[in-house]
Amino acid sequence: MTGLLDGKIALVTGAGHGIGRGHALELARHGATVIVNDLGTTLTGEGTSKVADEVVRIIEDRGGKAVSDFADIGDDEQVELAVERAYSQLGRLDIIVNNAGIVRDKAIWNMTVDDFDLVMRVHVRGSWLTSRAVARKWRAAAKAGDGKIYGRIINTTSGAGLHGNFGQTNYSAAKSAIVGLTQTLSLELASIGATANVISPGGRTRMSASMPGAAAPIEPGELGDEEFDPKDPSLSSPVVAWLASPEAGHISGQVIRALGENLQLLKGWHPVATVSSGQKRWNAENLGAIMATDMFGTRNTGLRLGG
Repeated sequence: MTGLLDGKIALVTGAGHGIGRGHALELARHGATVIVNDLGTTLTGEGTSKVADEVVRIIEDRGGKAVSDFADIGDDEQVELAVERAYSQLGRLDIIVNNAGIVRDKAIWNMTVDDFDLVMRVHVRGSWLTSRAVARKWRAAAKAGDGKIYGRIINTTSGAGLHGNFGQTNYSAAKSAIVGLTQTLSLELASIGATANVISPGGRTRMSASMPGAAAPIEPGELGDEEFDPKDPSLSSPVVAWLASPEAGHISGQVIRALGENLQLLKGWHPVATVSSGQKRWNAENLGAIMATDMFGTRNTGLRLGG
């Protein structure tokens, strides 16, 4: 392999299993030194383990460089310390891959406030805290230098965040919020030369395996580097490595979906129909016919959105 990421320092959160593990292995494969962050919790966010050490061992056995990190990415002080350690021990931090996540699936009438808050804490707050910590470092470096730095943030969404999913009002809201976070980061970081993008991966992971009737997860590293399985959770990892590389410096604020053999560039909300009031206030009593004919394209004025 060519050293696409030679000399780069990358932090991957939630890198102990599944998609995050695939990202960590792929980044190391291309020459990056990888900080493998994972608390080692259960899928629902309980307990801890040293699973990050296992990923570090795999990387080192393959001739790469990696270190473990056990910071809680939802904790402000721990995230700041993790970024400080990267700078003090490794010299800098070039790449952030925010992948950590948990699920607490329930229909909204059964979901507790804690179920909602904890999922948002890990996915959204965690992605925001790591991004803020490194953005502060990058901005200070840019101001002290020639105004430009090397910086890559790659955040993670999912089909649930893009399209919704029953029983996941917390998870879907979090994954949708991450898209908005990333697009704003791309605007704020543009002046210093850093990029922010979103990957929407798939595969047989601990998370997907929690669904009724789902198959067991595949852990990246179990398959050979050249083997292809459409459910391999590391299939999106080469895209992450490319987005993290110098070749992708012109790409920012984008959402790329990677499912099996296919890559898709996704675009968000955009107008598909426009009607005008002619500079008058809308009259709710008249909107039914306008919506049916000019907005939704049907003459059935009793049509309800989603009905």
